[in-house]
Amino acid sequence: MSKLLEGRIAIVTGAGRGIGRAHALELARHGAKVVVNDFGVSNNGEKTDSPAHEVVAEIEAMGGAAVVNGADVADFEQAAAMVQQAIDTFGGLDILVNNAGFVRDRMLVNASEEEFDAVMRVHLKGHFAPLRHAAAYWRAESKEGRQRVARVINTTSGAGLQGSIGQVVYSAAKGGIATMTLVAAAELGRVGVTVNAIAPVAKTRMTEGAFDTSEMALPEDNSPLVAWLASEEAGDVTGRVIEVDGSLMTLENAWSHGPAAKADGRWVAGDVGAALRGLIAGAPAPEPVYGA
Repeated sequence: MSKLLEGRIAIVTGAGRGIGRAHALELARHGAKVVVNDFGVSNNGEKTDSPAHEVVAEIEAMGGAAVVNGADVADFEQAAAMVQQAIDTFGGLDILVNNAGFVRDRMLVNASEEEFDAVMRVHLKGHFAPLRHAAAYWRAESKEGRQRVARVINTTSGAGLQGSIGQVVYSAAKGGIATMTLVAAAELGRVGVTVNAIAPVAKTRMTEGAFDTSEMALPEDNSPLVAWLASEEAGDVTGRVIEVDGSLMTLENAWSHGPAAKADGRWVAGDVGAALRGLIAGAPAPEPVYGA
């Protein structure tokens, strides 16, 4: 196995299938010990059997070390126990890959409150809860003089960056993850933690039926980027969002200040239109929403 992640300890959420499974296997190939988290849900969030034990068996068959975790990552206490499992089983935690999620695609006018709450919970809170507990551990370690070279890789989406018709709630949740990544990177750098996000494109059960997947990359095509971001070598890269589509890697520019106009005192409503249209004329056109 490669030595890139030798001796490092990782949690990968939603690692029973698809992209998460590919990440867990890739990290293990590079020498990481892996907590393979999978709650066991269908594409739309209904409870099913988890295949996490199969992923653990694959890792062990290649000579690696892994353990199953069945936490609901959006449950605050279960997320804490997952972090503690890594510490108790392998002696610490160096890498957190937040990947778990599902979709309930709807146009805005058809989206229900229950669907909104479910998607926001699994994606946004499901990133926050593990990150919150991992961050507390890393800060405590730093205060005790045992600062770890820690890495977080979150999972956003092109839907969260450019928007996607028919995925209004999913897009909002993934956009929140991208912003959470920026703030966490700024806050945690002082204790040795980098925080980045990837926006992967891959043929998975989440994309089947929603898109033409015939030309899409495979889940494992995204994982080398995750392995490198998880390494000690990647300490100078933080607060970044990277879209990865097979062999194509794109660094996203995110929100940045564009053209500005300043009034002489408080804006007068009648003057706003001309000023704002002038700013729009001098700015780059926004990326089109997917499906528009």
